[in-house]
Amino acid sequence: MVLFPLLLASSIAVPPPGGAETSSAADQAVHPALWVVKDADTTIYLFGTFHALDGTTNWFKSDVKTAFDRSNELILETLVPELPKKNAMNASPPRQVAAAGKARFAKRGAPVAGIPQVAPPASLLASTQIVMNASHARGMSSAQGADAILREAAENRGETVAGLESFQFQLNMFSSLPAPETPAPTSDPQTMQKISIALAQLQDAWNRGDITAFDPMLAQMRAQSPLSYDTMFVQRNAHWAHWIAERLRQPGVIFVAVGAGHLTGPDSVQNQLAAQGVKSERIE
Repeated sequence: MVLFPLLLASSIAVPPPGGAETSSAADQAVHPALWVVKDADTTIYLFGTFHALDGTTNWFKSDVKTAFDRSNELILETLVPELPKKNAMNASPPRQVAAAGKARFAKRGAPVAGIPQVAPPASLLASTQIVMNASHARGMSSAQGADAILREAAENRGETVAGLESFQFQLNMFSSLPAPETPAPTSDPQTMQKISIALAQLQDAWNRGDITAFDPMLAQMRAQSPLSYDTMFVQRNAHWAHWIAERLRQPGVIFVAVGAGHLTGPDSVQNQLAAQGVKSERIE
């Protein structure tokens, strides 16, 4: 659930869609992308999330809220242990995951020294930190992101919440990512402005349900680092599609929420489902 800043950081050379900052999403129709996979006794909603938002729009309504309210189980990418808000805002995604792991295991009484550390390449960590700084400057945070809002809502009503991946899996994945071939961007005002505009436009596109806005970043990552792309998207999307296909064997109504970037492009979860003979339909 913390991979969006890494995706944007790895693709920072991609021009923002449209070339200029868009109008506020508050002035546009807000209906994030939602799909459904179902058979005679099982319904699985598939929702594309934006991991860090500025909290200025009411996206949790209409079809999304209706689908969520019908479900009795929420499935996220993974359940990241929560940090105190101050620490979470100041931590880059890899450090946030590692720190959260140490905090959770320390609370349980396990030795902190035994918790695996996330050690992504320094250039990737630096790029990610720059993206996070730009998002914070826009008032965006994971605490206001779609994943956090959904998790809180599900937990408040006593609903089952689980992850498609374990916390340990994500720790290991971060540590295995190769160093980007391109140098890390600098934090000069021009670069920060470019990132800020890209973030605003991506958030607006997500609000409109236009997740194809993520396609240029996915293509850039696929070209620059095929191994990272395969690790972060191809393999995981295939695994999630298999999970969904298997879950159809059990009756119930499930709400699955993963990053919007996993639901677009040639290797999307929907295309992986189609390869297994499972149909998904966009809810308009």
